[in-house]
Amino acid sequence: MIVVMKLDASPQEVDAVKGRLESLGFKIHPIQGVKRLVLGAVGDRKVVSSLNLESFPGVEKVMRIMKPYKMVSREAKEEDTVVRVGNVEIGGTKVVSMCGPCAVENEEQMLHIARVVKEAGGQILRGGAFKPRTSPYAFQGLEEDGLKMLARAREETGLPVVTEVINPQDVELVAQYADMLQIGSRNMQNYSLLKAVGMTGKPVLLKRGLSATMEEWLMSAEYILAEKNYNVVLCERGIRTFETYTRNTLDISAIPLIKSLSHLPVVVDPSHATGNWKLVAPLAKAAVAAGADGLLIEAHPNPPEAMCDGEQSLSPKNLQRLLWELKPFLKAVGRN
Repeated sequence: MIVVMKLDASPQEVDAVKGRLESLGFKIHPIQGVKRLVLGAVGDRKVVSSLNLESFPGVEKVMRIMKPYKMVSREAKEEDTVVRVGNVEIGGTKVVSMCGPCAVENEEQMLHIARVVKEAGGQILRGGAFKPRTSPYAFQGLEEDGLKMLARAREETGLPVVTEVINPQDVELVAQYADMLQIGSRNMQNYSLLKAVGMTGKPVLLKRGLSATMEEWLMSAEYILAEKNYNVVLCERGIRTFETYTRNTLDISAIPLIKSLSHLPVVVDPSHATGNWKLVAPLAKAAVAAGADGLLIEAHPNPPEAMCDGEQSLSPKNLQRLLWELKPFLKAVGRN
């Protein structure tokens, strides 16, 4: 449930409500909106009817959240959440571009593409140091050495870094280097991992699972928010369907639908959604038109020689062209 406090509620009145709820075993999530303070309370709903919280001074109303996901819902927070990654805001008026290679291969490659991303106007640098692959014989990433290369690229360009973490035991290590932790589609329902990244307080990029429903996706985000980490960005990256001409099928309807259900920002990964670099630009434009708050785009200095996902990676020239071509689409939907 959520407890809506009056605009003029005193800190003592707020503490009294929190204290009463906590005494009954509720976990409290204060949500400070533009117009109101809301106390999200998660606990045993059997005792809710006997609480009579409306009689407490400073309480405006009490509302039960009917959806299975609580803190990620629009019922808990009306205003859009803005997640800050370094000096970049995701979820505001700007559409953020997060660009870089599927995998960190060496320092020269990483510094090269970081400079390209910076020059093209990208705001966040992406790159995988840990790579969960379908085949156990495929390149698995450089691990901590790759994290150090990402940190070096950030030092030179000033771009904050997002990279994937795949095991709970690696969360602390990755959090030392990354500005944002990515949960890949294969780990969307790895609940121990979700709890671990939630406890870091770091911004989290949560990708939709290969065959996950939107409710399952939002419930995974709920795991992170339940750890009182509200810095979550959802990423639609295509789902598995019967179609074989593309790697996945981009669910463009997920963007406006999720934004109607949740206050969390939504970004789109057109690279994994298609598996074909020639389709990345049109789907990126469609995502912006549908209301996406950002784009996650794979780019590589030399895609044919990439150790991972070269067929869906943009060359430096094509990345620059795409970010330039997006400008009229941004203007048309009132974004920057």
